[in-house]
Amino acid sequence: MTPTSQQDKDFPWWLVIAAAIAAYLMYRVVADDLYAQVLRTLSKGIFVTIFVTLVAFAMATALGLLLAVASMSRFLLLRQLARFYIEIIRGIPMMVLLLYVAFVLAPAMVAAWNWAVTSFGLEPIRTRDFSLMWRAIIALTIGYSAFIAEVFRAGLQSIETGQIEAAKALGLSGWHRFRHIVFPQAIRTIMPPLGNDFIAMIKDSSLVSVLGVYDITQAGKITAAGNFRYFETYNVVALIYLIMTVTLSLLLRRLEQRMRRNDHF
Repeated sequence: MTPTSQQDKDFPWWLVIAAAIAAYLMYRVVADDLYAQVLRTLSKGIFVTIFVTLVAFAMATALGLLLAVASMSRFLLLRQLARFYIEIIRGIPMMVLLLYVAFVLAPAMVAAWNWAVTSFGLEPIRTRDFSLMWRAIIALTIGYSAFIAEVFRAGLQSIETGQIEAAKALGLSGWHRFRHIVFPQAIRTIMPPLGNDFIAMIKDSSLVSVLGVYDITQAGKITAAGNFRYFETYNVVALIYLIMTVTLSLLLRRLEQRMRRNDHF
């Protein structure tokens, strides 16, 4: 019996303990007016966190796929440019990247935009018109696209070259080989780590609070600073993040098990 199959058969006592703690905290939220007030305040930040995560992850996934394809291109320049981007971005801490995009790249983008539109007689924009939330989304997109590119590359390279050669022999174009043969098989390898990156982005989205974006973490900081009840406030903040991440982790594990069963048939 492999370690993975043994872990799958273990009774999830950790989940029982986590559910008991979550149930207790939810009871406190319902029974305690202070907890309920904190939750109502934080609920405004939940939608911002979800929006930032979904948009940034969708953009990072699209960019990561392009980078992965470019890194395996037959053209040397494309391969080197993609590897340069991936290796450099992966080496920069997310907090540093967030600050760099917000206060260096965003003003540069505004300046470039104003320079381009002046020749067409259009009205220039100001740097402060560039929303901090969208600066954070761009930073998360850039940061995670490099990691997602490696996920896609590993999945695409896991396909046996014999299948690709057979598709070439049948006269299929590069796009049709990718669409009908390579990607449908690679997605089974890609999905689990891609899901892990999505969960990681939910947690890293809390970093946008340093820019003043009103997400869950920022709402918690403001609430705690106002009522001085740090214990209760950050209990609720942690509970919200745990509910989102643990739920997604369980769904991801179920998806992995289903894919594993399908591979056996």
